[in-house]
Amino acid sequence: MIRRLGGERAHLVVRSRPDLPRTVTGPVTAIVVGGGIAGVTAALLLAERGVTVTLLEREAQLGGRLAAWPRTLPDGTRHMVEHGFHGFFRQYYNWRNVLRRIDPRLSFLRPAGRYPIISQEWPEESFAGLPRTPPANLLALLARSPSMRLRELRGLDGTAALPLLSYDREETYRRFDGVSAKDFLDALGMPPRARAMLFDVFAHSFFNHQEDMSAAEMLMQFHFYFLRNPEGLDFDAPTEDYETAVWSPLARQFEALGGRIRTGVAVERIEPGWTVSVRGGESLTADHVVLAADPGAARAIAAASPGLARHAPVLAGQLASVATTAPYAVSRLWTDRDCRPERAVFSSVSREATLDSITLYHRIERAAGQWARRAGGSVIELHAYAAPTGLTAAELTKRMWGELGGLWPETVDMTIRHVEERVGDDAPAFDVGSDATRPGVVTDADGLYLAGDWVRMPFPSALMERAASSAILAVNAILDRHGAGPHQVWSVAPRGLLARSRRP
Repeated sequence: MIRRLGGERAHLVVRSRPDLPRTVTGPVTAIVVGGGIAGVTAALLLAERGVTVTLLEREAQLGGRLAAWPRTLPDGTRHMVEHGFHGFFRQYYNWRNVLRRIDPRLSFLRPAGRYPIISQEWPEESFAGLPRTPPANLLALLARSPSMRLRELRGLDGTAALPLLSYDREETYRRFDGVSAKDFLDALGMPPRARAMLFDVFAHSFFNHQEDMSAAEMLMQFHFYFLRNPEGLDFDAPTEDYETAVWSPLARQFEALGGRIRTGVAVERIEPGWTVSVRGGESLTADHVVLAADPGAARAIAAASPGLARHAPVLAGQLASVATTAPYAVSRLWTDRDCRPERAVFSSVSREATLDSITLYHRIERAAGQWARRAGGSVIELHAYAAPTGLTAAELTKRMWGELGGLWPETVDMTIRHVEERVGDDAPAFDVGSDATRPGVVTDADGLYLAGDWVRMPFPSALMERAASSAILAVNAILDRHGAGPHQVWSVAPRGLLARSRRP
């Protein structure tokens, strides 16, 4: 079903069932492992339907890769520091519907503004002002982009490019999961400028190296974010830190429904029954378990759960193959002066060795803006999505700061007053051939469900939206077991503009 949503078209994947009970009957219990987007979504939506839920999170705070934590600067001011900038894209229908539970109008989000791609080699490229509706957005990009001049596109292999417009879950993965994203892009014969400024930047933002990433996964991402995205490439960002804007309100709502949150609790194993054992020797039991940990943690839990391997050998084998990708680096810097006024809140970076994006937090987040006005400075986040391995956070910060100076000369003479820097290694890998062994939400372990941005999905989704959508599918599977109606699930159109019609 296609329905107008926000003035554009969204695809209804799962309908509500008003003919079924809204809540479960009788006592039903669930344990959710992992307190990121997937885990909190699953916990909250289960609690709304009468399930008694315990949410276990290894870290001291909720949020996963959308977490925030307090830090005190040398000047004595206290700041919440995020895990890293995330764009809340407008086709994140399911994640936004979760967030509407704490703010029906999503008033804590504001448009991030234009979205330039910058480079030392070529002039700025921008997606701002493109039509929102496919295929008009693609045609407008071709018409106006300085990277896509017709004379430069004569070497483009049109046949090789057709899969970009022909996404189909079954056919695309059958043909291209065994091909690397790099090999696919190489075969297009794209001019160097267009390749660097449009395709390479976009592909790199998925946290995977092109040489390792499945072309099928990349094609799905192009489909989801641009080629069938009816909302355009515009995105929003919170005006407060993630803890204030997202996690504290969601936690309060969950606890008001009777849910229990336990942070600082590391799950060690899960055994059929279902019993969840945590570090320190405690064991908890429930009718259902939603495993919503990051991919490395999920793999480690499965490896330490011998009963799970005997009970669900397919799932155990699939989880053993789940991998994390290259490390990423995030550095937040407080400086003594501002960047030039025309700089965008968020910029993607092309053709630098380390730096992939720049975010000016003081121009979108309230607390950072207050500090910048008092101090006359700026709060800048530098992000490397797939950083070189073997380097410390300080070394990566130094590299990214040097690369920033080549792009924005006004930063060269800035004095850095404070730095918060970290390297993470918990982003999912989507390696060549991995779809064949990637586990889905429902498994051969009856009563155990998976959720996260690393889980195999039946419709297009990515990053935050994939995490939330997989969680809703897990919740719906549990509700179905107990005769209750499902939550609605939305997506972009499931198939490309040129995908072949399927015969019944």
